[in-house]
Amino acid sequence: MYPIHLQQLRPQTTAHLAQTMTLLSMTAAELQQTIEAELAANPALELAPIRRCRTCGRRLLDPGPCPLCSRPQDPNDLEPIVFTIARDDYPAANNTPKAHHHAEDLPDDNLAPQIDLAGYVLRQIAPDLAEEDRAIAAHILTSLDDDGLLPVPILEICRYHHASPERVRAVLRLIQFAEPIGVGAADTREALLIQLEALNRQDEIARLAGRAIREGMNLLSQRHFNKLGALLGVSSARAEVIADFIHHNLNPFPARAHWGSVRYGNEAIPPVYHSPDILIRTLNGRPSSSLVVELLFPLSGMPRLHPLFRQEMRKAPANQLEKWQQDYEKANLLIKCLRQRENTLQGLVTILAKEQRDFILKGDRYLKSMTRASLAERLGVHESTVSRAVSGKTAQLPNGRIVP
Repeated sequence: MYPIHLQQLRPQTTAHLAQTMTLLSMTAAELQQTIEAELAANPALELAPIRRCRTCGRRLLDPGPCPLCSRPQDPNDLEPIVFTIARDDYPAANNTPKAHHHAEDLPDDNLAPQIDLAGYVLRQIAPDLAEEDRAIAAHILTSLDDDGLLPVPILEICRYHHASPERVRAVLRLIQFAEPIGVGAADTREALLIQLEALNRQDEIARLAGRAIREGMNLLSQRHFNKLGALLGVSSARAEVIADFIHHNLNPFPARAHWGSVRYGNEAIPPVYHSPDILIRTLNGRPSSSLVVELLFPLSGMPRLHPLFRQEMRKAPANQLEKWQQDYEKANLLIKCLRQRENTLQGLVTILAKEQRDFILKGDRYLKSMTRASLAERLGVHESTVSRAVSGKTAQLPNGRIVP
């Protein structure tokens, strides 16, 4: 019986982990689309009509944050206060209008100097880069073309630095998985495959997208969906869905993904952030008080299992019972994975609010160097989990600045 139990448990555990990782990598806007799609498709899932705190479950009668979770346990303690709040309550929680900022609109004392793509990537990988490999990284980064691709053969870099191919490839991989992901790829096909790997999706669409990129790039670019479908063994409509997935999630020219597709001379258009995923403020507006960190949940209600669905399952026709059971299990899995996503993000931002308090309050010159590996160790998770947790997310600082 024990081996059979393990066989039953393993798929459930794998599905839980895979869905949690997918949800973790989503921004608040992407998460909203996913939940709304599940609510529309799954009768076992509903949005609770009563507002409750996402952290403690307390019923909320008034708009705004939970009065319990948003209050410090010790007024003299600077421990950050971290909780989740519905995005609809965001203006009430922030007491300032939603903002969107160009980098040049911000105060000079809270801005790092403008840097080029090479410097931007180098600053990200520096904590994970061995001192003896810095020259290799600089060589790679200064050899990138305008699209962020690397036209120089790896062996040429090896000969120049008297380094092994393994050593150069290790440095190159650090570069390729920094933001913007895919920089340093040899060509557009490799850039797309690197970005697909970073998404870490395990579903059929991602698997077929990988095959389409590897085997059918010409068909993708020419939008020959009939031929692409025949190559992949799917319908032309399915092939079009795969092509749309690639178009909306991947960029064959990675430098453009961060710096924008329009340039003025050698300067890039500064990125614009319209709405944060995380809101950071000071308690009662006092810089000497605790930081309050609010994770913005995209919906006002809480997804839950429909209370009548389980009862109706007992009356289900025999030919519908299996389908209803699948709907129920899928809804239950989504709810558990959403909770795991929140727990992971709360743990991460709690550490960041502690360690980066001076940066949050005083500006970029106070930013401390931290690695994903060190954060992962403190959280007790894999390094890739930290990467997904920060991917694509933005935070609004107490001064109103929205940063990645």
